[in-house]
Amino acid sequence: MTTPTPNPTHADLALWLVEAAEAVSGIATAQHAAPPSRSHLHPVLGPLTAGPKAITALADRLEHLLEARLPTTPASLFTLASYVSALGWLTESLADLTQAVDLLVTEAGQADDDDESGVDLSDYAPQDRQAITVLAAEAALPPGLYLRLLGRALLACSEFTEACAEITGALTEDAHRLLDESVSAVRLDGEGPDSLPTLVRSLLARLEAAR
Repeated sequence: MTTPTPNPTHADLALWLVEAAEAVSGIATAQHAAPPSRSHLHPVLGPLTAGPKAITALADRLEHLLEARLPTTPASLFTLASYVSALGWLTESLADLTQAVDLLVTEAGQADDDDESGVDLSDYAPQDRQAITVLAAEAALPPGLYLRLLGRALLACSEFTEACAEITGALTEDAHRLLDESVSAVRLDGEGPDSLPTLVRSLLARLEAAR
């Protein structure tokens, strides 16, 4: 990532947000090989492995931005507000993913033969039935439980990916706003729909909807 300067231009500020967006996007697409005993966790292992490293890097980046003593211009404050909101949302999303994985591991450890009851693999093609049976055996799980855990891992990964996509999109949009000539008029006083960074407004909308 680029090094902060004492008097960053709008282009400098926009670049920092673009770099943060690229880092967040990379988490969602990260891949990590799963051992046969944990193949049901394969969908989440990439983000789960890459997430903490990316968050640490982004947090260090924020610390550098603060140490750079940016001038208190609307553009600088706008950038910091966008960056902090993105980092907070990403941290929360990764915590949710980690909790989901913990539950999957716990449930896998409580497997018993009853988990196989009621599971009909006849709808699957013969090669798929064989693959499921083999994967489940390697993971020491009944096929039914294996499929449920795999499905929940896919869902958890999907939810985390959606959060990353929203964060990435908001950071990118804010970077574009910084490059717009009207950015000098951006206000942080809450007046008007465009007074706050995109992600801040998204978070406020979520809080309002949850009431």
